[in-house]
This record gives sequence, structure tokens and C-alpha cells, in this order.
Amino acid sequence: MSALTETAIVEAVRRGRREGQTEMVGRYAERVFAMIVRQVPDVMDAQELTQDTFMRAFDHIDSYDSNKASLSTWLCRIAYRLTLDFLKRRRPVIVSIEDSKVWQTDISDEAIEAELSTGREERIEQLREVIDSLPDDERMLLTLYYFEDRPLTEIAYITGIEAKPLANRLYRTRQKLYKKLRIKN
Repeated sequence: MSALTETAIVEAVRRGRREGQTEMVGRYAERVFAMIVRQVPDVMDAQELTQDTFMRAFDHIDSYDSNKASLSTWLCRIAYRLTLDFLKRRRPVIVSIEDSKVWQTDISDEAIEAELSTGREERIEQLREVIDSLPDDERMLLTLYYFEDRPLTEIAYITGIEAKPLANRLYRTRQKLYKKLRIKN
């Protein structure tokens, strides 16, 4: 069964065939789970969201369009939305401090990269803390871009944000990380 193409898997799921569902889960569950568990630290919640992702995919398989995205990317789009919804219900509202004068200056890509790429263990821990303090959608964006190593075109599809505004948003998020790290020092 593992020799099925994406097209064959989708067609089997559309026809309600169990082996298509089994193949889809077997092939993509690990990747979906890895994306979710980076955002939802409770493994049980992450497993439940992974199951919900596949249940939603099975129910809405007719909306999948292979011309727009791969099956893996489509599943990550579903997981992205379910995870953000879950986090919105669980997380307190964070008030942004971006309006202060400290946040008004532009920073070069080189300065941001130098600040964020240092390998010191203490700095890595600070970076984790700062990332955890970001709003859910910004943490997800960083996860997709840096941890999942996805191109902006795929992230745009997953998040439903056009590529150019997404690139700007990624830049602003990186600036925010830089500034928060500078304040911590």
C-alpha cells in the first residue's frame, strides 16, 4: 500500500476507502504532529490536534486541490488553523509593547541575523523564552520558516497570507525578536 501516489491516496480517501486514510495518516502524521507539538507543548493535546487534522482532512477531502499545494502542505494548512484556534482558547491575551519608542527603529538584516544566530547556550535559552512570549501566529510563522524549513510560497498557502505581506511579517517578527533579546541584555 505504501507505493500509492498522492493522487491515489486522495482518490481512495474520496471514495471512503480505509486503506487510503491509513496511508495518508501513515505518510503524513509525523510531520503534522511535529509542527503542532512545537506550538502545543502538551503531547496529549498535540496528538489530539493531529487526529483532528486528519478527521477534518477526511471530511473535506473534496476541497483539496493538487494544483494549489501538495497533500502535505494542505494538511499543514488544516493543522495550522486548528492549532491557532486551540491556542486562542487556551492562551491569555498578550498586550504588545511595540508602540514604545524602542520599537520604532529599523534594524538591518545583518544585525538581526548576528543577534539571533549566536550559539551560546545562555543565548539559545533566551531566544526560546522570547519566542514563547510571541503571539501564536508569529510563533507558528517562525516554526514553519525555521524549524520546518518551508519556502514562503508554502507558508503563504498554509497561513492564507499572500507571499509579499508574509515576507514583511516574517521580517517584522525577526525584528521583534531582535529587540526583545536586546532588552533582555
